[in-house]
Amino acid sequence: MKSPIRAAAIQFNITLGQVAANVDKALTALSRVQGLGAQLAVLPEMWSTGYDYRHLAELAKQTPGILQRLGESTTASGMVVVGSLPELDNGTIYNTAYVIDRGELIGHYRKLHLFSTMREDEFLGAGDKSLVAETSLGKLGIAICYDLRFPELFRKLALEGAEIICIPAEWPKPRQEHWNCLLRARAIENQLFVMAANCCGIQGKLDFFGLSQLISPLGNLLAMAGEEETELVADFDFAEMEKYRDQIKTLLDRRADIYGTP
Repeated sequence: MKSPIRAAAIQFNITLGQVAANVDKALTALSRVQGLGAQLAVLPEMWSTGYDYRHLAELAKQTPGILQRLGESTTASGMVVVGSLPELDNGTIYNTAYVIDRGELIGHYRKLHLFSTMREDEFLGAGDKSLVAETSLGKLGIAICYDLRFPELFRKLALEGAEIICIPAEWPKPRQEHWNCLLRARAIENQLFVMAANCCGIQGKLDFFGLSQLISPLGNLLAMAGEEETELVADFDFAEMEKYRDQIKTLLDRRADIYGTP
């Protein structure tokens, strides 16, 4: 049985388009949680830029340099870090979550479900595959913000062996009760840990409520933020997850012959 790990969710107010300020804020927060023993950390969605649509193509050119800095930071700290950044590829911008494991970029996931309400589908390209990343701490399933409303993705990640699902987000008011309910549901129905890092503060006309969370496979809140900048830390005990899966065998009792796979 694997040893427990210490996980962290980092919540901060993303300054629209101000890459240097956002990167400094994120790296400082990562240093703080590393000092608290965190081995795995999740940053918010588009944490270097926010949704600065008008300048996003130019701002995305800084992402390789940001990844290099994160790589250097995680090499020194030994941490695994997940967070979403704008990615520019052949003229298309993607909302991409990167997984960095002790200095090495081991996986990336392009957001599958684009939030048309915020015109995300007009400015960004959609991904075409899911990701379960094999890290030094275990198998991480990756989802981004609006993906939370699509349970099929989460079941696919669970069936592919995900033990923890990491969710960078920019989820605004007034839909905080949806956020709270869906995060717990995704953890309970798939019997795994969920760690979600939302941003907070105001960007343009949007007010982000924070409420980042670390949730157990039983749906218990291990840590939950308020609406201010903060970092959450909690321990994830894989023995608890295995015990729960042995007691209630929902993944084994599925009727894929009736409703398909996943």
